Amino acid sequence: MKAVVSVTALALTIGLSACATPHIQPQMTPPPGFAGAHVEDRALVMSDGARLPYLRWGPVDHAPWAVIVALHGMNDHDASFRLAGPWWAEQGIETWSYDQRGFGAAPGRGVWAGRQRMTDDLREITALARAHYPNAVIAVVGESMGGSVTAAAFGSDNPPDADRIILLAPGVWGWSTQGPLNSVALNIAARALGDVALEPPEFITRDIHASSNTLELIRNGRDPMSILSTRFDTVYGLVDLMETSSRSLGRIRGDAILMYGAHDEIVKKGPMRIALERAQAEGGSLRTAWYPNGWHLLNRDLEAEIVYRDVVSWLKDPSAPLPSGAPEVLPQLKTSAAVRP
Repeated sequence: MKAVVSVTALALTIGLSACATPHIQPQMTPPPGFAGAHVEDRALVMSDGARLPYLRWGPVDHAPWAVIVALHGMNDHDASFRLAGPWWAEQGIETWSYDQRGFGAAPGRGVWAGRQRMTDDLREITALARAHYPNAVIAVVGESMGGSVTAAAFGSDNPPDADRIILLAPGVWGWSTQGPLNSVALNIAARALGDVALEPPEFITRDIHASSNTLELIRNGRDPMSILSTRFDTVYGLVDLMETSSRSLGRIRGDAILMYGAHDEIVKKGPMRIALERAQAEGGSLRTAWYPNGWHLLNRDLEAEIVYRDVVSWLKDPSAPLPSGAPEVLPQLKTSAAVRP
């Protein structure tokens, strides 16, 4: 009897909470006389007038042969590519790393902007890069949540105008791999307590490591532009985005590669395996690379230069073997005893 009452109460709670939609940033309106999306010294200005701060690294004495549009991960900001950008600049590549909406110094800090707006920003910025450098290879590199945005955009019917796509451990832990308890709890919390922001419990942050580069993790944690407390409705939006990302990998067309570290404790092996199996079943063109000593933040690990070199090589010739000799990811996941769905 108690079980029946509990289930009924839960169903009623879900029904009532469903009346409210998790909050996302409201649409912005450009000012009178606005000239449209454009590039400024310190910001990429979008079609709705939003100013997205960005960092830019490139060769100093000649035009770049390639341009990377770089997307950071959850609660991070444009400085997440501060190690990779200068390294790639020495190879003749320019990097544009921008604050996505809701993060860094972009509009609506801490508030989820919504998948549509985030992917639209990527489309507009990629188009700006193409207009500035019409003869360069245009690439998009998305890390973690940035990889989720990238996968969602390029797996859609309206992909950005880029020549190469690089997914660095994209977030794929969506609803289908959350489990029913997590899904129900998050749905309720996002609707009833959406604007409540909490830091992860210390026992979780202590036991989960994002990179082998401890100094970089400390720097990132002390960075005032990093976000430490996350709203429930933002977590909901992230999970929804990751579900789209997981189901989009097989729909990506063109030259795309997914890079994943064997020690990733953020994007777990189970959800990644499921996402790649879906992509394989759909017959997509996605290539993958497995790094035995890699963690989640592949572009900031102690061995990050291995990934940097692979990126440069792949931008030049997607059909060539990678300098690292990194094998495909899915066979490694299938033989890993640590895999859990």
